[in-house]
Amino acid sequence: MSDIETSTVSEEGFTSTSQVGDFSLTVDALGEDGPDPNSVLVADYASCFLPAFRVGGQQRGHEDLGKVQIDAEADLDDDDDLTAIRFDIHVEADVDDETLADIVERAEGICHVHSALREGLRADITAHADAF
Repeated sequence: MSDIETSTVSEEGFTSTSQVGDFSLTVDALGEDGPDPNSVLVADYASCFLPAFRVGGQQRGHEDLGKVQIDAEADLDDDDDLTAIRFDIHVEADVDDETLADIVERAEGICHVHSALREGLRADITAHADAF
Protein backbone atom coordinates (compact mmCIF):
# COMPACT_ATOMS: atom_id res chain seq x y z
CA MET A 1 0.00 0.00 0.00
CA SER A 2 1.28 3.43 -0.92
CA ASP A 3 1.39 6.38 1.45
CA ILE A 4 -0.01 8.79 -1.15
CA GLU A 5 -2.37 7.99 -3.97
CA THR A 6 -3.81 10.42 -6.52
CA SER A 7 -5.68 10.10 -9.78
CA THR A 8 -5.18 12.57 -12.61
CA VAL A 9 -7.45 12.71 -15.66
CA SER A 10 -7.43 14.75 -18.86
CA GLU A 11 -10.46 14.39 -21.08
CA GLU A 12 -8.92 16.55 -23.84
CA GLY A 13 -6.40 19.31 -24.39
CA PHE A 14 -3.83 20.24 -21.77
CA THR A 15 -6.02 20.63 -18.69
CA SER A 16 -6.05 17.88 -16.09
CA THR A 17 -7.87 17.36 -12.83
CA SER A 18 -6.16 15.54 -10.00
CA GLN A 19 -8.13 13.93 -7.20
CA VAL A 20 -6.17 14.06 -3.96
CA GLY A 21 -8.26 12.47 -1.24
CA ASP A 22 -11.44 14.56 -1.04
CA PHE A 23 -9.89 17.47 -2.94
CA SER A 24 -9.75 18.26 -6.64
CA LEU A 25 -6.98 20.29 -8.24
CA THR A 26 -7.18 21.59 -11.80
CA VAL A 27 -3.87 22.19 -13.54
CA ASP A 28 -3.50 23.52 -17.09
CA ALA A 29 -0.20 23.29 -18.94
CA LEU A 30 -1.19 26.50 -20.76
CA GLY A 31 -2.29 28.34 -17.60
CA GLU A 32 -5.75 29.10 -19.00
CA ASP A 33 -8.11 26.89 -16.96
CA GLY A 34 -5.90 26.70 -13.88
CA PRO A 35 -2.31 27.26 -12.82
CA ASP A 36 0.42 25.60 -14.86
CA PRO A 37 2.41 22.70 -13.34
CA ASN A 38 5.53 24.78 -12.58
CA SER A 39 3.46 27.38 -10.73
CA VAL A 40 1.74 24.63 -8.75
CA LEU A 41 5.14 23.20 -7.81
CA VAL A 42 6.44 26.58 -6.63
CA ALA A 43 3.24 27.24 -4.63
CA ASP A 44 3.38 23.73 -3.15
CA TYR A 45 7.00 24.29 -2.16
CA ALA A 46 6.13 27.57 -0.43
CA SER A 47 3.07 25.97 1.22
CA CYS A 48 5.30 23.27 2.66
CA PHE A 49 8.15 25.60 3.61
CA LEU A 50 5.95 28.03 5.55
CA PRO A 51 4.81 25.58 8.26
CA ALA A 52 8.35 24.13 8.34
CA PHE A 53 9.57 27.68 8.96
CA ARG A 54 7.12 28.02 11.87
CA VAL A 55 8.30 24.72 13.37
CA GLY A 56 11.91 25.88 12.90
CA GLY A 57 11.00 29.05 14.78
CA GLN A 58 9.46 27.06 17.62
CA GLN A 59 12.58 24.91 17.81
CA ARG A 60 14.64 28.08 18.12
CA GLY A 61 12.49 29.47 20.95
CA HIS A 62 10.12 31.64 18.90
CA GLU A 63 6.67 30.22 19.60
CA ASP A 64 4.80 33.04 17.87
CA LEU A 65 6.28 34.50 14.71
CA GLY A 66 2.97 36.22 13.93
CA LYS A 67 2.09 36.55 10.29
CA VAL A 68 4.52 34.86 7.91
CA GLN A 69 4.35 35.40 4.16
CA ILE A 70 6.46 33.80 1.45
CA ASP A 71 6.70 35.63 -1.85
CA ALA A 72 8.08 33.09 -4.29
CA GLU A 73 9.45 33.58 -7.76
CA ALA A 74 11.01 31.17 -10.19
CA ASP A 75 12.97 31.21 -13.42
CA LEU A 76 12.34 29.04 -16.46
CA ASP A 77 14.68 28.14 -19.27
CA ASP A 78 13.75 28.14 -22.97
CA ASP A 79 12.12 24.71 -22.55
CA ASP A 80 9.97 25.97 -19.63
CA ASP A 81 11.97 23.92 -17.13
CA LEU A 82 12.49 25.43 -13.69
CA THR A 83 16.05 26.67 -13.24
CA ALA A 84 15.78 28.64 -9.99
CA ILE A 85 13.33 29.29 -7.18
CA ARG A 86 13.62 32.13 -4.74
CA PHE A 87 11.66 32.86 -1.54
CA ASP A 88 11.30 36.22 0.16
CA ILE A 89 10.00 35.40 3.63
CA HIS A 90 8.30 38.17 5.57
CA VAL A 91 7.85 37.61 9.31
CA GLU A 92 5.76 39.79 11.63
CA ALA A 93 7.87 39.06 14.74
CA ASP A 94 11.02 41.04 15.44
CA VAL A 95 13.73 38.42 14.98
CA ASP A 96 17.42 39.16 14.43
CA ASP A 97 19.21 38.12 11.23
CA GLU A 98 21.20 35.33 12.88
CA THR A 99 18.07 33.76 14.34
CA LEU A 100 16.26 34.08 11.02
CA ALA A 101 19.15 32.30 9.32
CA ASP A 102 18.94 29.53 11.94
CA ILE A 103 15.18 29.19 11.39
CA VAL A 104 15.62 29.03 7.61
CA GLU A 105 18.29 26.35 7.96
CA ARG A 106 16.05 24.30 10.25
CA ALA A 107 13.06 24.73 7.90
CA GLU A 108 15.16 23.41 5.01
CA GLY A 109 15.63 20.21 7.01
CA ILE A 110 11.91 19.95 7.84
CA CYS A 111 10.21 20.82 4.53
CA HIS A 112 9.38 17.62 2.65
CA VAL A 113 9.15 19.35 -0.73
CA HIS A 114 12.58 20.92 -0.20
CA SER A 115 13.95 17.43 0.41
CA ALA A 116 12.07 15.97 -2.57
CA LEU A 117 13.61 18.45 -4.99
CA ARG A 118 16.97 16.72 -4.76
CA GLU A 119 18.44 15.72 -8.10
CA GLY A 120 18.32 12.01 -7.34
CA LEU A 121 14.53 11.85 -6.98
CA ARG A 122 12.86 10.91 -10.25
CA ALA A 123 9.51 9.32 -11.00
CA ASP A 124 9.41 5.69 -12.01
CA ILE A 125 7.15 5.81 -15.06
CA THR A 126 4.97 3.06 -16.40
CA ALA A 127 2.77 3.79 -19.43
CA HIS A 128 -0.41 1.86 -20.24
CA ALA A 129 -1.78 2.15 -23.77
CA ASP A 130 -5.42 1.59 -24.67
CA ALA A 131 -6.40 1.84 -20.99
CA PHE A 132 -9.90 3.22 -21.59
